[in-house]
Amino acid sequence: MKRFIDIGANLTDAMYQGIYNGSTKHQPDLANVLERAWNVGLKKIIITAGRLEETQEALKLVKTDEERLFTTVGVHPTRCGAFDDSGDPERHLNALRTLIEQNRRHVVAVGECGLDYDRLQFCDRDTQRRYFERQLSLSESSKLPLFLHCRASAADLVDVLRTNAGKCHGGVVHSFDGSTEEAEQIMALGYHIGINGCSLKTAENLSVAAALPADRLLLETDAPWCEVRPTHAGSAHLRPTPADAAPLKKERWQPDRPVKGRNEPANITQVLDVLAGVREEDADALAEQVYANTMRLFFPNEV
Repeated sequence: MKRFIDIGANLTDAMYQGIYNGSTKHQPDLANVLERAWNVGLKKIIITAGRLEETQEALKLVKTDEERLFTTVGVHPTRCGAFDDSGDPERHLNALRTLIEQNRRHVVAVGECGLDYDRLQFCDRDTQRRYFERQLSLSESSKLPLFLHCRASAADLVDVLRTNAGKCHGGVVHSFDGSTEEAEQIMALGYHIGINGCSLKTAENLSVAAALPADRLLLETDAPWCEVRPTHAGSAHLRPTPADAAPLKKERWQPDRPVKGRNEPANITQVLDVLAGVREEDADALAEQVYANTMRLFFPNEV
């Protein structure tokens, strides 16, 4: 069986508690979601945290399965206003640092941090960049890699990373949907590229993914978001789903079936299938290469 590590899954999202847009549609089913993940060959899942409270919640979940669940510590660019809102930005940063120091076995990356110029209504550019740079000190002190967010901001992201190279310990730009040129600039600084369904939407996306060096590739789902949808260019490379395993609408929820429109870590197999298809590579060999890449970056003590 192929081995996988999902480098980014939002397992603290309310959807896994059966709550959608504030309304309860079914009972909590995270245990079922995780069972499906382990059954397809996932060996580890890194839970994405984008604010202090999410990390605290993620750590509680991690401690239910310390051999397979891990988390990040950081503040998402659209949430960087939390530093100023706290009334003491340095204290807020130090609270993140303390979480890392007290949970070194469970925390494997600093993030999700970075820049997002698509959603400036949540946080302006200056605030995003200021606190992105401040969070790089967490990588410097912990020597952990970065789990990076980049939307319509590659030039500034590369500039920040290049300027602060001495503070950083590698990492990945996750959910990458940029150009080949942007990927090359990111990789030139030593970073990896994370691929999920949002990275495989268009023909241009597929062309970029096909050209990436295999030793820089990491796989993720970004669940419950970023599924490979039938309208995406990458869907042509998916294998048919058996009728008895097809997702059901949330209103028809069953514990042993995925929920339609809600991504989950088990779907990392779909990301691999699309990637192997567009690269015209053997899926088993590609999976093993990506697994090795992921272990070297996030779990070097186990390599």
